[in-house]
Amino acid sequence: MQRFEGRVALVTAGAQGIGAAVVRRFAAEGGSVVITDLQEDKIGELATEIGDQAIGVRTDVTSRADVDAAVAAAVERFGRLDVVVNNAGGCIVTSVPEDTTDEDWHRQLDLTLVGASRCIQAALPHLVESRGNVVTISSVNGLAAFGNVEYSAAKAGQIAMTLNYASRYGKLGVRFNVVAPGTIRTPNWDNQLDTLEKFKALYPLGRIGEPEDIAAAVAFLASDDASWITGHTLPVEGGVLTGPGMVNLSPSGPFKKEY
Repeated sequence: MQRFEGRVALVTAGAQGIGAAVVRRFAAEGGSVVITDLQEDKIGELATEIGDQAIGVRTDVTSRADVDAAVAAAVERFGRLDVVVNNAGGCIVTSVPEDTTDEDWHRQLDLTLVGASRCIQAALPHLVESRGNVVTISSVNGLAAFGNVEYSAAKAGQIAMTLNYASRYGKLGVRFNVVAPGTIRTPNWDNQLDTLEKFKALYPLGRIGEPEDIAAAVAFLASDDASWITGHTLPVEGGVLTGPGMVNLSPSGPFKKEY
């Protein structure tokens, strides 16, 4: 499929993991891609891999100047901007809630929630012109209690923000949607592979997600196949939100009968 031929996407934190999978998916479907990240070497490697369809721009989403420059670079190089994928973020606060400082809260929210809003604000004039859309990568942490209070609050905030943007700008033809991943096998887990393996038991589908699972969902929501979908949060999480996956932690397993 060439659903993005003639279209341009900007992907934050696009140099590895979920972001890189999204970049590759857009390019494979004919799109041009602006890869933004803090890791200049990885940006360059991926941009070289993609070829003329991609440029890389070092961008810190906590800097309005950086975000504005990335959007400007996209329009200067490709002449338009059709899609923004807000992927930048991360769990940067690990203390228990009662020990979290105001500074911890500010750092987490600035990166994950305010950073996404900066990107939307910078891109909006171009998205209105192209009748484009935004897909924000939130998390199941924004939908249920999985710990990491500050991170979860920021992710829930992304969902609320998306609902409001979708309502306000729908009349101008701009769509806003969210993908909420479960546990995904990204480089962040490279030093915790044993934990990642144990997490499989929480998922009814019996595996951890891959970056390509999220990229497929993003590509759908960003494409014309989803032209009548806005303000939606799509969980892509192997069934962990259904709850029954917890029975897999029982010593006897989920079934008495073998199938």
